[in-house]
Amino acid sequence: MNRILLSAGGIRSAGTRTGWQGNMRRWSNSTGRWSNSMGQQSNNMGQRGYSTGQKVGVLMMNMGGPRTQDDVGPFLRGIFADRDILKLPLQDILGKFIAWRRVDQIKQQYAQIGGGSPIERWTRAQGDGMVKLLDRASPATAPHRYYVGFRYTEPSIRQAVENMLNDGIDHVIAFTQYQQYSGSTTGSNLNELWRVQHQLDPDARLRWSFIDRWGTHPELIGAFADRAEAQVRLLPDHVRHTAPILFSAHSLPLNVVDRGDPYVAEVGGTVAYVVNELRRRGVTNPYRLTWQSAVGPQRWLGPQTEAAIKSYGTRGFTALVAVPIAFTSDHIETLYELDIEYGEVAAEAGITHYMRAEALNDYPPFIAALASIVHEHITNGFPASTQLLLPDPGPESPQTALTRQWIAAQAALNKSSA
Repeated sequence: MNRILLSAGGIRSAGTRTGWQGNMRRWSNSTGRWSNSMGQQSNNMGQRGYSTGQKVGVLMMNMGGPRTQDDVGPFLRGIFADRDILKLPLQDILGKFIAWRRVDQIKQQYAQIGGGSPIERWTRAQGDGMVKLLDRASPATAPHRYYVGFRYTEPSIRQAVENMLNDGIDHVIAFTQYQQYSGSTTGSNLNELWRVQHQLDPDARLRWSFIDRWGTHPELIGAFADRAEAQVRLLPDHVRHTAPILFSAHSLPLNVVDRGDPYVAEVGGTVAYVVNELRRRGVTNPYRLTWQSAVGPQRWLGPQTEAAIKSYGTRGFTALVAVPIAFTSDHIETLYELDIEYGEVAAEAGITHYMRAEALNDYPPFIAALASIVHEHITNGFPASTQLLLPDPGPESPQTALTRQWIAAQAALNKSSA
């Protein structure tokens, strides 16, 4: 099997393309600077929503991952206890039992990728790069500070809020690192944030705004297209244009989908934009959106990525490109599931050229995308997403309703200050 993981060398910068709107903010690898369009906008900082001297922090929220083998058990117990992810009968009992049954297996998987999750390292690298670009682009609001807040592991959301209060932060941008929104991911983080900030900040010293989804941002799309295109270009000539591209995303239980969770549509939107950019570059490979990481007794969204790989192998395809489209950082779902587990599945199915697009990690155009997203949020007056304020049409938990009301109140305060 010829399974190749590409390094960043030789990939074209997202800032060198002309296919997006002419006024798009761009990052150039050659100069290490923002284009003039962003610099011109930064001169207007303070006209909407920002007052001079206000200290702004960026909270980078994610699920997190176990740092060491000893952290695997608590990590799994946190996931299976979270009713925003899975609703189980007798959840306190059954969730702990499922976590206990899986802990040895998951420890073995982490052992094969270095012993623990690299997601904290990547998140800090992304945060470091993001605030450096923000400081350079917008000195009027510098220094910019970021904080890492994970849902199930340290550094926790609670620890991040404590640090922001101690640092005298005035306004926090809660920036989800899930680019497509789901109540099971971003929603769970926001519910935890509501609980923590009500406990630690009863006098509401902190003002909040939210970046809750960004799956179609042009610079993100360009970075994803870079990664996918690079793998296609490495394929042998006789399969380069026919190898299927599987855009793989974390699956959801069908009961979450049935209540109207927007995740499926938003992942599909990201895929559509990436494919459109690939077509613009002359990459015409067929593609499908598939789903991975289903666990537990419930029915999950399909088709599963593993089943799709087997299917294409039995149908005579000898090359395939897997693109993690709902993950921006390497972690167990990419390093073990896509690389090791599905790599073995592909080999057994007769796929001799199984390629996995590299995660975005600290790729400079991706770091630039993060900085652009935050910069746009500040310069536009900390706007609230109308999607975030809209409940799902299906049943809503009391906690989710409370969180949404708090978000709406924060949005009203920011609007009145703009």
